[in-house]
Amino acid sequence: MKLPVTSVWTREKRPSKSPTLSRAQIVRAAMDLLDAEGMDALSMRRLGTRLGSGATSIYWHVASKDELLELVLDEVFGEVPLPDPEVIGWRDTVSAFAYGLRGVLFAHPWSTVLIGSMPSLGPNAMRLSSTLLRTFKLAGFRGMALDHASSTLMAYVLGSTTPEITWQCAIDSSGVSTKEMAAAMRETVEKAAHDYPELVARFIEYENSDPQAASAVNFDFGLSCFLDGLQARLNQP
Repeated sequence: MKLPVTSVWTREKRPSKSPTLSRAQIVRAAMDLLDAEGMDALSMRRLGTRLGSGATSIYWHVASKDELLELVLDEVFGEVPLPDPEVIGWRDTVSAFAYGLRGVLFAHPWSTVLIGSMPSLGPNAMRLSSTLLRTFKLAGFRGMALDHASSTLMAYVLGSTTPEITWQCAIDSSGVSTKEMAAAMRETVEKAAHDYPELVARFIEYENSDPQAASAVNFDFGLSCFLDGLQARLNQP
């Protein structure tokens, strides 16, 4: 059985029926709502209220909520800066992408659940994919290794950043600071890990550190290891 695969990017864009409402306005309002209240708050009805328009007017531009999510996800990708690898070199370009994507994910924490679950076929996603392909080709990768390098880069950024965002959202919803949460957890950790004193010691060591600075150092360490690993593969005879 052939399964239909559809995307907002393969459907012809409709001209606006109203001078006061456009697809760009709908996407911007959706992103503002998502940033303010999260994924669960997004509905066509609420979006229509925010725009001062009925849901029918929105559906003229966007056929479904899934199409709207495709559009907002591509806007997120559009905020990731990516310089020319032929100007600054492949390692600095990969670093710029990694830090840029990390920053954008923190700015739009709801977007983490969309990456991988929605098609990424928009112009901004295509720009990023094309530039990364060119970047790794410039580095010296060929064939499937080009795709492996790109997918591993995405896996590292998402894998290291998504848990941080989930934890930060949990703290924000609790109404306490990161340090207050860590202090409250200390007794629980000491009880749960009483057979592993070395783990308790590691937890306590971080109590007085700046959580954001510690996370940044951790991300930088992993990214450096990733880049060094790619360089090592390129240096193999």
